[in-house]
Amino acid sequence: MDEILSVSTEDITGTYTFSKNSYFYEGHFKNNPITPGVILTECMAQIGLVCFGIFLLSEEQVSENTNFALSNTDIDFYLPVFPDEKVKVISEKIYFRFNKLKCKVKMLNTRSELVAKGTISGMILEETKLK
Repeated sequence: MDEILSVSTEDITGTYTFSKNSYFYEGHFKNNPITPGVILTECMAQIGLVCFGIFLLSEEQVSENTNFALSNTDIDFYLPVFPDEKVKVISEKIYFRFNKLKCKVKMLNTRSELVAKGTISGMILEETKLK
């Protein structure tokens, strides 16, 4: 995540630029690199769930030991994202209860064209101590 443009209890908007030096471009695809869908999904999860979830939690609930887990995605992809391309992620809360956040997310390119959209959900994991 590069920048959070706006955040409220109902939605979050942030941006990210995919560096041309990222390791995943080496093999996806040779001489015509595009950003893999799993990386686009990760970007949507980082902005739309993790950053949003941290905002929605009270300060007392977030510590350096707070862990987040992606639990479900249903994403459709429409356009490729190329090296050095900047995207905007917009996430709208469907619900946040019992430490589980489910959102409607979409990703737009700099021309405001729809790159991907769908739903994504995740949860906050309780800290466990290893014995």
